[in-house]
Amino acid sequence: MEKSNIMIRLEKKEEYQKVENLVRESFWDVYRPGCLEHYVLHQLRNDPAFVPELDFVMLLKENDEEGKLIGQNMFMRTSIKADDGRNIPIMTMGPICITPELKRQGYGKVLLDYSLEEAAKLGCGAVCFEGNIDFYAKEWENLFAQEPGQEVSISYMTGEIKKDGIRHNTEAFSENPDKPEEKNPSDTEVQTKTLYGMAESFLKAVKSLEG
Repeated sequence: MEKSNIMIRLEKKEEYQKVENLVRESFWDVYRPGCLEHYVLHQLRNDPAFVPELDFVMLLKENDEEGKLIGQNMFMRTSIKADDGRNIPIMTMGPICITPELKRQGYGKVLLDYSLEEAAKLGCGAVCFEGNIDFYAKEWENLFAQEPGQEVSISYMTGEIKKDGIRHNTEAFSENPDKPEEKNPSDTEVQTKTLYGMAESFLKAVKSLEG
């Protein structure tokens, strides 16, 4: 879906507080009482793994000029440690959000598609993220997900941007050619392996709030 009334560009430093307020409003009471995402975003911008080239905001256009801030997305560089010892570079994505009054109107998909296209241009083959699997499963062909638990209604997911971005990089994510009768690991197993490689700064930011 294309929307002619929007603009997507890189975030400016003077917009940081406004963007954090948007994230707080978008995530408030969605996955847990209150939210952590705005604080996580604040912390991640100062991490060396932060990717400023993929720090996006979405705005409504008014008379062909920038108008209201309605969405944002950002990425961090990280890697997965393969069974053979190699580090496979990937990225974490998010928080990604759309202002509450415009959710479920196609803006999130436009922002997601644009962001992933730009990430692929920088060589990213896959991303780790968390969110509502009902939305992402419809948009992603190669998505590995860990279902949400009883306490938090959120899924931890890994999505391939490029073909074989993860699955066939190592035997841990592909069929064993010597034993073709063996199936691939379960999606949950793949996702669990992937989560171990998520950016440490993200985990530290969350843990600092949880005490």
